[in-house]
Amino acid sequence: MRDALGSVQSVLVLGGNSEIALAIVDRLVASRCKKVVLGVRSPASATTTLNRLRSAGVDADTIDFDALDPASHTKVIDAAAERMGDIDMVILAFGILDGHAEIDTDPVFAARVVQTNFGGAVSAGLASAVQLRKQGHGTILSITSVAGVRSRAENMIYASSKAGMDSFSQALGDALIGTGARCVVVRPGFVHTHMTEGMKPAPFATTPDKIADTVINGLQKNKEIIWAPSIMMPMFLTLRHLPRFLWRRVSAT
Repeated sequence: MRDALGSVQSVLVLGGNSEIALAIVDRLVASRCKKVVLGVRSPASATTTLNRLRSAGVDADTIDFDALDPASHTKVIDAAAERMGDIDMVILAFGILDGHAEIDTDPVFAARVVQTNFGGAVSAGLASAVQLRKQGHGTILSITSVAGVRSRAENMIYASSKAGMDSFSQALGDALIGTGARCVVVRPGFVHTHMTEGMKPAPFATTPDKIADTVINGLQKNKEIIWAPSIMMPMFLTLRHLPRFLWRRVSAT
C-alpha cells in the first residue's frame, strides 16, 4: 500500500533482470519503496541485484517466473502478494529482444518471440489486474517499444509482438478505469543495454537511467503513455501516418 506521501512501497518486476526495470526500481527505492520481488527464470541470475537492494535496506526476494508458462502466472502473482501484502506496482519487463539473426526467418523462433512478448504480457497482465482490482489500487507498468508503433520489414516479428503488447496494455488500462488500478504504457526507443550490445544504435539512443527518469516523471504527471525519450512522440506520430511507399524508404535508411 502506498504510504501517506503517496510513494510506492512494493514492486513486483516480471523480467527481474531488465536493466530498464531495475533502473526504475532504484528510483522507487530512493523514494521510499521498501519491498521488491524479482520474477526471474533463474534465481541465481538476480543474486547481485538482490544483494545490492538488501544492502540499501530493501526487503528483496526472487520468485520463479516464466513468460512462456501462462498457466503459472496467477500463482506467481498470488505468491508475490502473499510475500509483500498489497502490490503497488507490477512492471512487465520481460521479452525476447530484436537482434537475433533468426527472429524474422525461423517460424518456430518467431512464434516463440510472439508467445513471450505478447502472449506472456497478456496472461501476466490479466493476472496482475485481478490482484490490483482486489486491492483497489496499484499500477501495471507495461514496457513496450516505439518499434511497435509501426513495424519495419527488418524487425517485423519483434515490432508486431510489441505492437500487440502495446494495444493490449492500453485496452487493459481502459478496463481498469474506476477500479483504483491502472495500466501505464512505456514506449522506449533504442536503449544501450547488455542485450543491445553489438546492435547498430537507432537515432536518439539512450540509457536505462535516462529512461527511468522519464518514466518517474511521467508517473508523477499521471500519464497513461510515456514515450522515452519524449522526442519519440512527435516523431512517431508523424511516421505512423506516412504512406507505405514512403515508410519503406524511411525505415530502410
